[in-house]
Amino acid sequence: MNRSAMYPGTFDPITNGHIDIASRAAKMFDRVVIAIAANPGKAPLFPLEQRIALARKATAHIPNVEVTGYAKLTVEFAREHGLGFMLRGLRAVSDFEFEFQLANMSRHLAPDIETVFLTPKEQFTFISSTLVREVAVLGGDVTEFVHPAVAEALKTKRRVPAP
Repeated sequence: MNRSAMYPGTFDPITNGHIDIASRAAKMFDRVVIAIAANPGKAPLFPLEQRIALARKATAHIPNVEVTGYAKLTVEFAREHGLGFMLRGLRAVSDFEFEFQLANMSRHLAPDIETVFLTPKEQFTFISSTLVREVAVLGGDVTEFVHPAVAEALKTKRRVPAP
């Protein structure tokens, strides 16, 4: 049985909630690949290469987690890399509908790849990349929500307040 999983997403930026899910998944699977989508349609704050580098720093302590980027259909990437499971994080009920649609589409396109849903620890349920980005860009402190390297990178993206 293929005990390798893909954890896909934009990870713009990777948060402690993402790291929590990756860390717990690493106990369940032999190999976890954090696959960072190029996703130019979302106009990410960080370029793909920087998101990959930040995710690698943030997950360096987890031996069976790899980080890579991709710019193709998610299930194609999973098949090409021998990944039999797809991990999806659910923070709140509001995430469920979208994630359910993704899981069903993935099952339609690749019935051989199973989707597994994980929830983060309670202290991470309200954290999203979008929220962290917005708070950081407006000068707020996000150090308790992200790895120190991510917090430092976000500082460089702060907007200069209007006069």
